[in-house]
Amino acid sequence: MPAGRLLMRQVREVLRLRHACGAPERQIATSVGIGRTAVGEYLRRAAAIGITWPVPDGMDDAELERRLFTPPSFDPPSRPTPDWAYVHAELRRRDVTLMLLWEEYRAKHADGYGYSRFCDIYAEWRRGISATMRQTHVAGEKLFVDFAGRKVPVIDPSTGEIRESHIFVAALGASNFIYVEACWSEGAADWIACHVRALASIGGVPKLLVCDNTKAGVISACRYEPGLNRSYVDFAVHYGTSILPTRVRRPRDKAKVEGAVLIVERFVLAALRDRRFFSLAELNEAIVQRVADLNGRMMRKLGKSRRELLVELDRPALAPLPTEPYRYAAWKKARVGPDYHVEVDGHFYSVPSRLIRELVDVRITDATIEIFCRSRLAAVHARSMIKNRHTTVDEHMPSAHRRYAAWTPERIAASAEQIGPATAGLFAAIMRAKPHPEQGFRACLGILRLAASYGPERLEAACQRGIDIGAASYGSIASILKNGLDKAYRPAAGPAADGDPVDHPNIRGASYYH
Repeated sequence: MPAGRLLMRQVREVLRLRHACGAPERQIATSVGIGRTAVGEYLRRAAAIGITWPVPDGMDDAELERRLFTPPSFDPPSRPTPDWAYVHAELRRRDVTLMLLWEEYRAKHADGYGYSRFCDIYAEWRRGISATMRQTHVAGEKLFVDFAGRKVPVIDPSTGEIRESHIFVAALGASNFIYVEACWSEGAADWIACHVRALASIGGVPKLLVCDNTKAGVISACRYEPGLNRSYVDFAVHYGTSILPTRVRRPRDKAKVEGAVLIVERFVLAALRDRRFFSLAELNEAIVQRVADLNGRMMRKLGKSRRELLVELDRPALAPLPTEPYRYAAWKKARVGPDYHVEVDGHFYSVPSRLIRELVDVRITDATIEIFCRSRLAAVHARSMIKNRHTTVDEHMPSAHRRYAAWTPERIAASAEQIGPATAGLFAAIMRAKPHPEQGFRACLGILRLAASYGPERLEAACQRGIDIGAASYGSIASILKNGLDKAYRPAAGPAADGDPVDHPNIRGASYYH
């Protein structure tokens, strides 16, 4: 755009220095404090209308300005008028300037307006456009998003309960294309899901997403460094776009969507005010029909519909959609417990035991749980909805815990059977006495270790005594062995146990005692 006009007293000074003092243009420019080109332009304009120095008596500043700058009403009718709607639409395309459009205009109309006049008339024309279109937006650059203030009731057909639905609105900057959707809340999950479907409807990804400071998108509002919701950032990274929150209490920063919300409330929601909806899908179906009519309606000033401008301006400049749509994921911080597990919705998931007491980030989707420590992926689990249970990966356990975890009821029973039937029977009684068999593992493992000190035969005899007296515990079996109470349950020792007594000179025999 050209620079603003000089004050008429500056113009008078230019004329005085030139015609009364004979100063060159460079010196005049330095003295008045304007550019040399501007000095030449004003001198040429004054010469064309025959004004020198002194300015004729009775010519005030208003008359001098009128003579130097002919207003639009005085334009010669023979000058061809540019298509200002076309000019306005073309300015939304990337790298297109008024200078380029003026050059194209003059290439077709050699007797057309000069560049300065071209810019002035365009500025006058643009003031007549509605407030929602006053700003110039580059094609494919910004998508403005917000929730409407009005809510639409939805009736539960089974209970008659009325639930309020929230109306999400998105508007593209250049084409004014509008997307509208009803959802159940303004939470992060619904907020991002609406974005996903809006981008799919538009058919591409803009460079920037302009939103207000809703909690679904911005967790801490700040003019200079706003804190963004991590799930919202994940969504933006997935689609290769950026998030630009507006300043707090500055609705004009997103005037495009503010105007779109007003249009939606007047031409979509107002038209549906007397209808009753019994599901969110039914409401959205009605909204889609009304918004399609709205986007297909001709805009009076521009002579085209929003859908036509979307195809011509925005869509060619949008980045392509990713191959897979974004799947919503929530984030939470959690402290790893001493049992190297992290709690998510009442279920516990393991992490490597070296991370005990560490603060980790947990990414939660419908199907998976991903745990990060210092931005590094530490563990991935399939999500479980079972409360108060544990999902544990063997590699996450310390070596001692892995050895203990390797013992199963089947393995313990097999080890007991190798010692003898009494040991196997005692182990079965111990595990039956517990609410869960695993609770008896420690006692059984302790009894098995007694075989290393006393031998399998004595352990088998002690287990038999324990069964007979109802002492099914590690402490009882250890006490039996320590005090030799297993002796009566041991088989007779020696090779002659089943045959005749041994005859040896050092053996007195039974007759010695009678």
